[in-house]
Amino acid sequence: METLASPGILYTLAVFALVIGILVFVHEFGHYAVARMFGIKVEAFAVGFGKELVGWTDRNGTRWKLGWIPMGGYAKFAGDANAASQPDFSLDEALPDDERANLFHNRPLWQRSLVVLAGPAINFLFAIAIFAAFFMTYGHQITPPVVGAVVAETPAAAAGLKQGDRVISIDGQGVDRFEDISRIVAINPGTPMDILVERDGAEKHLTAKPRVITEVDRFGNEYQRGQLGLQSGQLVVVRHGPVQAVRWAVIETWATVRMMWDTIVQVVMGRRSLDDLGGPVKIAQFSGQSAVLGLPALISFIALISINLGFMNLLPIPMLDGGHLFLYAIEGVRRRPLHPKVQEWAFMSGFALLMSLMLVLTLNDLRAVGVWDRITGIVG
Repeated sequence: METLASPGILYTLAVFALVIGILVFVHEFGHYAVARMFGIKVEAFAVGFGKELVGWTDRNGTRWKLGWIPMGGYAKFAGDANAASQPDFSLDEALPDDERANLFHNRPLWQRSLVVLAGPAINFLFAIAIFAAFFMTYGHQITPPVVGAVVAETPAAAAGLKQGDRVISIDGQGVDRFEDISRIVAINPGTPMDILVERDGAEKHLTAKPRVITEVDRFGNEYQRGQLGLQSGQLVVVRHGPVQAVRWAVIETWATVRMMWDTIVQVVMGRRSLDDLGGPVKIAQFSGQSAVLGLPALISFIALISINLGFMNLLPIPMLDGGHLFLYAIEGVRRRPLHPKVQEWAFMSGFALLMSLMLVLTLNDLRAVGVWDRITGIVG
């Protein structure tokens, strides 16, 4: 196989800025569109941080601007103290009643929640639209849930599974592709499972008890997973119609979200190293490499990063959308907002956590691409 040359730094940075710019615009436009639907004034819509490179003000008073640091963006609503939508409660005393009621933090809880949720939601919808378009045009690579081979002296062989069996469901959970079998079995070690298969045009129920595989995480803790002893068949490419394309696009998006969640859980539980997580440097590197592979590869990469952006923003960390929703949930239970000082401390702690995480991920990235070794070599 021919090895492609790595793209240059300037090319990589340009593609990275394009990818992040598109996704930030999509994300913030979700906030903007729902806010405008409720008549909430949006004072600023920014793609990028730092000094404004170019901008204009529309007839609704929104300042649209492009910052020189392509690492994010924001939609600033009336009543926000900063780009993180931290409420400026001092305005409640300075403004008359009619203007005070229009501030974002004084809007009904359900309106604020929908505005905040709209950002991550549109990232997922954007990815689904890209996947669906690809599945209708280029086709969908999938491994059917058909048994390619059964390993001898394994639970699958003991249960009577045979090559060519199509797995329909496991313990009532539908199976759409072979990877679903591995996922379901892995979390049920030693538990007898009802497997519904299609064989020679007829459905057949089999019972299999996954073998218990014990592994050790990086902290020395043991954990178990299940294994049947099945091998998959060949990968196929299927071009879907509109309905099936959307259905599979939703499945792929959800599978990606679940994989991201599983990765975080594995890092927290010690089953995976923090070094496996990537940050902005890796995203930039993969952006350039995807662009070299062609437009379809780049668009697919944009869809994956869009899902990542939506998922990460839903984490319950103050300053992120998930953090706002978490505070709104507390407000809904208490029937009143948290004290301004508590909210201020929450945003400060969220900022510190995000900066620490970004620092760790960036250091991981620099080690992965060899830059950190060069830096330490020069200093040493």
